[in-house]
Amino acid sequence: MAILEILEFPDPRLRTRAEPVEIVDDAVKQLVDDMFETMYDAPGIGLAATQVNYHNRIVVIDVSEDKNDPLVFINPEITVLEGEEAEYQEGCLSVPGYYETVVRPENIVVNALNREGEAFEMRPEGLLAVCIQHEVDHLEGKLFVDYLSNLKRQRIRKQLEKQHRQQQKA
Repeated sequence: MAILEILEFPDPRLRTRAEPVEIVDDAVKQLVDDMFETMYDAPGIGLAATQVNYHNRIVVIDVSEDKNDPLVFINPEITVLEGEEAEYQEGCLSVPGYYETVVRPENIVVNALNREGEAFEMRPEGLLAVCIQHEVDHLEGKLFVDYLSNLKRQRIRKQLEKQHRQQQKA
């Protein structure tokens, strides 16, 4: 397994729309394993392949306290059900150090393939539902900062660009 480089906003590669996985083979399974290792090391609770510069529709998530409930979503499709929306504080491994309130649907259904390529359906709630929506947004080339005002998004962009320049000088 390997720890992969996580792309950071405003890297334009984060805006790439991911392609469906045609076949779940050993290469896909290896990428899933590397993504979990990268996510746990970061540390985070979710990671989309786009964030590590692989533009396939793959998401890994583990929202458990003990990091012992890994979930894999290959080619995830979300259906929003009728119901309420809720506000959540979201952060992102690709936007390090920033947390902002985002409004998302509370009731969703997810259809995807697991690590073995088997189809499944899930009706997640709470943090898991938010995390799935956040990560699937990455597969569409969308970041949580896109839900913020233009002013907030530009402020975050400028601060991260400044941090990147300082890191390059060091």
